[in-house]
Amino acid sequence: MLKLYNTLSRQKEDFIPLSKKDVKMYTCGPTVYNYAHIGNLRTYVFMDILRRVLKYGKYKLTGVLNITDVGHLVSDADEGEDKMAVTAREQNKTPYEIAAYYTSVFLRDTTLLNIEQPEILAYATEHIAEMIEYCKDLEDKGYAYLAADGLYFDIQKFKNYGKLSGINLDEQQAGARVAVNDEKRHPADFAIWKKAEPNHIMQWDSPWGRGYPGWHIECSAIGRKYLGQVMDIHTGGIDHIPIHHENEIAQGEAREGKKTVNYWLHAEFMLFDGGKMSKSLGNIYTVTNLIERGYSPLDFRYFCFSAHYRKRLNFTFEGLDGARTAYERLKQALAKHKTARHCEELATKQSHEQTFKIISYQKQFDDAIFDDLNIPLALGILWTAVKEEPNYEIYKLALNFDKILGLNLNKLPKVPKPKKGSIPANITALAEKRKSAKANKDYTLADTLRKEIETAGYIITDISGGGYNLTKSK
Repeated sequence: MLKLYNTLSRQKEDFIPLSKKDVKMYTCGPTVYNYAHIGNLRTYVFMDILRRVLKYGKYKLTGVLNITDVGHLVSDADEGEDKMAVTAREQNKTPYEIAAYYTSVFLRDTTLLNIEQPEILAYATEHIAEMIEYCKDLEDKGYAYLAADGLYFDIQKFKNYGKLSGINLDEQQAGARVAVNDEKRHPADFAIWKKAEPNHIMQWDSPWGRGYPGWHIECSAIGRKYLGQVMDIHTGGIDHIPIHHENEIAQGEAREGKKTVNYWLHAEFMLFDGGKMSKSLGNIYTVTNLIERGYSPLDFRYFCFSAHYRKRLNFTFEGLDGARTAYERLKQALAKHKTARHCEELATKQSHEQTFKIISYQKQFDDAIFDDLNIPLALGILWTAVKEEPNYEIYKLALNFDKILGLNLNKLPKVPKPKKGSIPANITALAEKRKSAKANKDYTLADTLRKEIETAGYIITDISGGGYNLTKSK
């Protein structure tokens, strides 16, 4: 049974979808006015792991990822300019050109990180009609009111505001992250439709005049169109909890009159050298930056697995160096298991103990990933398995694990072919194991190993002092 930590209930819950095997999932996508940095991308690695685990569990998945190409203001509250408009002016391009470029870079970066693209990619600017309809319904039901600069959601009409984040409306004051607007009925009221100035680059006709949608309404309208009134899972970064997702809950439940998301899942922050990672501090890095420094994008993916998605992950280049080294060693170890298939008879011959180990590793891995996506533990189980003596079944096991990990473990470095007359590593390993068995006076095992070596086409001869000679059979 898959267990997931639900931010709404603040506990791990058995995952029970609305339909037995059909899962509807929404992920908050990027605002495409700039490059996504590695802190942003950690959230999408988490999304990808969740998607892979659901598919691994034989669920049929319908996933939606929005592309915010309008409406996200410089402040997460309702003040400042649209981020798209600011970048368009700075680069002397249209917002659509900006959106097209940064969307393509985002999709390229996610592909490099082996992040699978959701089934539906939804651009905000292509769903304006649905957003206007959503706003109109909220107004008709008495949850929205018109101010001079736009249509606002009346937060005091929604009695359960704050249930996701635990925020207390009575403690909210104008200022900080809550915009100051004398026409607001409450400082935390948020715009669902903004009136546009005549020179605003992106604007559409609406019942409230020319304007553009608020950021929060986008996800609700897009999610409802493709996933219906109620969805199984909504994911995003932890920074979305106090405003964006709290507002999504308010407008969604106000419109539908019931809970619209059953499971809320959030990825924690990525820090940089123990501190905040942000553009203003100049300490953010993109996938391109990592490649320029000689790292593979999958080195970073491996690095993401060093902490559970609900734990803060501290990024340092020393840590990334460690991840790169571990990832390379993992592939090298697996390559030896892959080449252990040196002859059909030996490859298919396994002791009951070996078979039991394979089954045990598989169960441990499954238990880890189904326990709220415990990838650090799952990766540790793979490492334990690869430390076994060369065995082709371990390689096949790793490929199955890689359906979740997404580390391209089918693309391994070539193990150098032994020089003519040299003894393969797997035969030497059998000989060493036989030597240990003899030292422990386990002569039955020693005899079994000798026969296995002979079956593979080699002769082992004991010499004084407990040593041995290996030669190839003629």
